[in-house]
Amino acid sequence: MAYSGKLRDPMLDQLFQAILHLSDLDDCYQFFEDVCTVSEIKSMAQRLEVARMLEDNYTYGEIAARTGASTATISRVKRCLHYGADGYKTVLKRLKTTPDNK
Repeated sequence: MAYSGKLRDPMLDQLFQAILHLSDLDDCYQFFEDVCTVSEIKSMAQRLEVARMLEDNYTYGEIAARTGASTATISRVKRCLHYGADGYKTVLKRLKTTPDNK
């Protein structure tokens, strides 16, 4: 199903096309280090881990203790899992089926 959300614009299309052209973890580290601050990268990683833990039925307390995420962040990620564009669900499903996921 094609994305039909409010974010679509040519600059974002270019960014996402660039990401799709990254071929391995080293490419990703190099690109994201240039594009984002360390804090932004770590926040995205934290939110993905929160989503994974929510999908695996961890409690808010367990998630906060393991990730350092605030309850507000956990709640926001949970809302996205239930009412969002299914981006987390798509990625988490694909990560589970990727043999070299580390």
